[in-house]
Amino acid sequence: MAKKRRTSKSKTQKKKASSFFSKQNKIIFGSLLIVLAIALFFSFTSYYFTWQADQSTLPLFSDRNAEAENLLKKFGANVSHYFMYKGFGLASFAFPLLLAITGLYLFLGLKGSGLINKWIWGLVGVIWTSIALGFFAYEQPLLGGLVGYEMNDFLQDYIGKIGVFLVLTFVLIVILVRLFNFSPEAIGAYLRSKQKQKPEIVPTTAFESSIELNVEEEPEEKIETYTHKKDIPPLDQGAGLDVNLPEALEEEKIDLEVTKISEEKEVKDVKAENLVKEFGEFDPKLELGNYKFPTLELLDPHGVSGGITINQEELEENKNRIVGTLKNYKIGIAQIKATIGPTVTLYEIVPEAGIRISKIKNLEDDIALSLAALGIRIIAPIPGKGTIGIEVPNKNATIVSMRSVIASTKFQKAEMQLPIAFGKTISNETFVVDLVKMPHLLMAGATGQGKSVGLNAVITSLLYKKHPAEVKFVLVDPKKVELTLYNKIERHFLAKLPDSEEAIITDNTKVIHTLNSLCIEMDNRYELLKQAMVRNVKEYNAKFKARKLNPNDGHKFLPYIVLIIDEFADLIMTAGKEVETPIARLAQLARATGIHLIIATQRPSVNVITGIIKANFPARIAFRVTSKIDSRTILDTQGADQLIGRGDMLFTQGNDVVRLQCAFVDTPEVAKITEYIGSQRAYPDAHHLPEYVGEDSGTGIAYDIADRDAMFRDAAEVIVIAQQGSASLIQRKLKLGYNRAGRIIDQLEAAGIVGPFEGSKARQVLVPDMHALDALLQNENK
Repeated sequence: MAKKRRTSKSKTQKKKASSFFSKQNKIIFGSLLIVLAIALFFSFTSYYFTWQADQSTLPLFSDRNAEAENLLKKFGANVSHYFMYKGFGLASFAFPLLLAITGLYLFLGLKGSGLINKWIWGLVGVIWTSIALGFFAYEQPLLGGLVGYEMNDFLQDYIGKIGVFLVLTFVLIVILVRLFNFSPEAIGAYLRSKQKQKPEIVPTTAFESSIELNVEEEPEEKIETYTHKKDIPPLDQGAGLDVNLPEALEEEKIDLEVTKISEEKEVKDVKAENLVKEFGEFDPKLELGNYKFPTLELLDPHGVSGGITINQEELEENKNRIVGTLKNYKIGIAQIKATIGPTVTLYEIVPEAGIRISKIKNLEDDIALSLAALGIRIIAPIPGKGTIGIEVPNKNATIVSMRSVIASTKFQKAEMQLPIAFGKTISNETFVVDLVKMPHLLMAGATGQGKSVGLNAVITSLLYKKHPAEVKFVLVDPKKVELTLYNKIERHFLAKLPDSEEAIITDNTKVIHTLNSLCIEMDNRYELLKQAMVRNVKEYNAKFKARKLNPNDGHKFLPYIVLIIDEFADLIMTAGKEVETPIARLAQLARATGIHLIIATQRPSVNVITGIIKANFPARIAFRVTSKIDSRTILDTQGADQLIGRGDMLFTQGNDVVRLQCAFVDTPEVAKITEYIGSQRAYPDAHHLPEYVGEDSGTGIAYDIADRDAMFRDAAEVIVIAQQGSASLIQRKLKLGYNRAGRIIDQLEAAGIVGPFEGSKARQVLVPDMHALDALLQNENK
């Protein structure tokens, strides 16, 4: 009886197994694996473009309000994070491939004998690729993933870099031999076959080659062959040269035409040289020839004699605490030295042999605790040096005055187009950079950490170095109080729209018009560069000064234009894409035309500093921020959250991050500088930008069809489909600013598509469907 029960049980189990592996189940399960493979592929691909934006959503998987940028939203962001970052990096793309192959095997009902082999070698390939990427791109953990990074770290501790390289090479040979039948004989045969395929080069005489040129090449080449007449026999002797007299005459004509053109160019150059000899080079500063640059006396020294007070006791105490803290974790130090800066002291340490850098890096918080100081930052290692840096804030910080920076030899003798003195480095050196080389600057930081002072330092640097003819500022100040002091230099240094009363822009509508006007200015300048056959505004101005460009042809001296926006987040909130689009266009193209952007914001979030903006602003300044996420948004690395505030900042130009103390220029100093410049003779008016006519009329409700907004039809369709009449819906769906969306709602009301304003309620939609909307709009056009 027991035997019968066991046999019956085994039969039922076999039946269940066979039913599970039935054809229908294989197709279903195979389809599931293929769908999953496609989903993983798109998730992984999207992750490399959205991983920074999605960092904040990873812990909020259950929160429905949290929105991820990944193509597969929160699922894609989380799965990709575990596979790509915590897993195998780029090698993880093998998993969607293996799943897709498995799914096809099941879906098509193929025999799975070779499937296990594919998975085994696939996994071997994944591990090898991850370790190889971790080895060759050690500083980019996203490429090899955490597995590749940690495996490299582990292996290098035991066999070193050379050992890891040899192991990787050996495993590669094993893969090539086992999977692709790699052998030295196969390589030799392949190379021999390639050599046989190479065509033989038949040598030709000088006479034959000249005949070929005459028949096939362009006229310029024909002229070139006729200059070498010693290789060609005279025509009256025959010698088999198949060229008739008319062709020869044509070539002579071409030769004459070419010489005429070159003669014209020579005449132009001679004329330009004669003009320069007679009148000298064109001087754009001549109109304000008596202009005097601001003097150093206008700036305050802020009670500092110029040097930094060295507190020997503080240095010794900090050194002992750092050494003691590291000893507690069994980290020996071979050497330590201190470089004293205005606000921060850099302690450079050389650890004993065999100490891992990551071990010291992980002790950041412990060192901060032992020193009882904020703003501890560890640089491991310092670029270009074989040391590890520990930045410790000084107990008594020294103010870096704008006067000391402007008076420095480095700034005074700077041979730059637009030199900016930001402040001083940790080693107390004046830090000067060229805005033209940046070519645009993004500045961010929390409220009260020094952004406005940083903007004043930028403007002050240029006012002390450049003549009013050489640079113009377009100032955007949504807060309406930060940049008003510069109104006094409107007719010297500022640029504005022709119909604008005030040069400093505070109204959002005027901001949009100004940005679009700058785009027109950029296009006009590109046309001038094209006509002058130069690549950038520096070459163009040099040519214009040398009197090689005729003003009657529309040519003129082009000053640099610097656009400064003080609070970018406010503009994005109120105007959205209407501001972002022209700024992105200027950032991408305006560099060669001498238009440069400086944007400051106190909200360094992803929706304000978008990917498009970040991509075109390689130079960035970060003042103190509140979180590591904000620091990564600005700099693509942490560190800004560990600053101490009051002008302490990090600067990067796409490579190394430099810690600086921003130069301090107070409001009374700015007032004195602007008063000094404003009291001198000025131009009749501010520099006028090209006139821009907006897409919308800006007159409230548009009763005339011709005055309707360009997005009127799109907005009407959105409202009718949603059956909800609100400006916020148009904002979200069409990505417009609030003002423009409000005007479109007024136009929809005038057209009879939505009802009147009803307080907090959404407006009533008077058109039931799309057919009715089409009929209504067609009747209007009749």
